[in-house]
Amino acid sequence: MTFAYKNTTINFTSNGTGKTIVLLHGFLENSTMWNSISQEISKKYRIICIDLLGHGASENHGYIHTMQDQAAMVIAVLKHLRIRKYILVGHSMGGYIALEICKLVPNNIKGLCLMNSTALPDSKEKKANRDRAIIAVKQNHKTFIRIAIPMLFSEENKNIFTSEINAITNDALNMSPQGIIAALEGMKIREDYTSVYKSANFPIQMIIGKQDPALEYTSLIEQTKNTNVQLVEFPDGHMSHIENKEALITTLTNFAKKCN
Repeated sequence: MTFAYKNTTINFTSNGTGKTIVLLHGFLENSTMWNSISQEISKKYRIICIDLLGHGASENHGYIHTMQDQAAMVIAVLKHLRIRKYILVGHSMGGYIALEICKLVPNNIKGLCLMNSTALPDSKEKKANRDRAIIAVKQNHKTFIRIAIPMLFSEENKNIFTSEINAITNDALNMSPQGIIAALEGMKIREDYTSVYKSANFPIQMIIGKQDPALEYTSLIEQTKNTNVQLVEFPDGHMSHIENKEALITTLTNFAKKCN
């Protein structure tokens, strides 16, 4: 299905009935990353999957897609569907957007699951890496994609999930350089969202990959100290929906039960 948002076409899907779970994909991904997860969870819940700005079949909206831009778009889609209360599940960049949604419409949120994501802003080093990535994308965005995708998996899983890596890469190759750069620019300037942990009156769960090459394990643990955030640890990398699929389905289903 499509939705016209500020002269931009947004692509989304809606499956199942019952309590609503909104699944937000990460950088260089699209809503199809959730297909096998959604297939299982939609037996009990209504699942909304949205292609974020500049990703999948959703168009670009500007040179920079800030987390606020992305969040406002997601809220507009849910308003269009007349869904007021929902659980948010965000993978990586999708988690940053989910946190921004929690700030904008806290009374609409039944629960938040950060999957291989963080509430912390980019460090100085990470910002410099984003700038280097932007230069690489401008030089050859296809080479950038082919290098970036495998690096999201744990070392041993790069060989185990070669067909999945190829599929994600081929999907990402359809993205425009503008869409990739807009996301990198937006992530680079995102704010510190750790205040959401303290202000939230809904359950929050953080799913961590112990061998996640994209996030620092200790910083994930530290940011949740003295909060009510429930930590769930998986043994593998950044792509829990592939590397730990069955455990993720169970974890998300159990979390949804707690969110009222």
